[in-house]
Amino acid sequence: GKNDLQTEADRSAQRCIVTSLSRQFPSVTIIGEEGTSNCEVPSDWVVTDSDPQILQLACPDEYQNIQDDDIVVWVDPLDGTSEYTQGLLDHVTVLIGIAVGDRAVGAGPDDMGRTLWGIRGVGVGGFEPQSPPQGKRIITTTRSHSTAAVQAALDALQPDEILRVGGAGHKVMLLMEGKAHAYVFASAGCKRWDTCAPEAILVAMGGQLTDMHGNSYSYSRDTPHQNTGGVLACTGNTIERGLIWKFVGRPSDGAE
Repeated sequence: GKNDLQTEADRSAQRCIVTSLSRQFPSVTIIGEEGTSNCEVPSDWVVTDSDPQILQLACPDEYQNIQDDDIVVWVDPLDGTSEYTQGLLDHVTVLIGIAVGDRAVGAGPDDMGRTLWGIRGVGVGGFEPQSPPQGKRIITTTRSHSTAAVQAALDALQPDEILRVGGAGHKVMLLMEGKAHAYVFASAGCKRWDTCAPEAILVAMGGQLTDMHGNSYSYSRDTPHQNTGGVLACTGNTIERGLIWKFVGRPSDGAE
């Protein structure tokens, strides 16, 4: 559809990711944006190796004895498809989020050849966390899905600068690398596969991602896919300085 693009790149990337994971972990639930596919995957698409540096990390005690059926992997094979079709590749990420129970606990998104990862209780890697500039209020939000409610939320924050970019993963990366103070999207436009991986990394570095009322999203296998309460995210430094706001009223009614 015109407003919900899907490309052969989306489908191919998902087949590669899902097949590679399911062959190694056949009992783990994997939910991908592009649905299921019975297409055969070329053998050279299947990834079987692992990063030895990650495997040397100490696993937190709470994850030592989890079972395969406790795990759900949320896959967005091409986050920012609209921007991908326009050649804006710096907006595009590949998101693989790992949830245990209902919490996003680990992730490995890929951006322009970089692999960024995070694990709750362990830390992050693949990038250098940075604090956003002091004395300013920089907000990032959607580039192509704005509504009156989204604009009302932005206006309420009285930002010094608004970064309108594509891809949920890309917007959270702007927070992690100190280019924005908060990610605000007062709309039900994104899904669990958009936020599971970014949330896991953001939380692993001390940040937070919730709906517009401060409620956490569940990532269990039977949860609805749509993030109906919008997205409000910020880094730990932003929380400490008080630059995260509580919104009053439903997102569809605007914000105070």
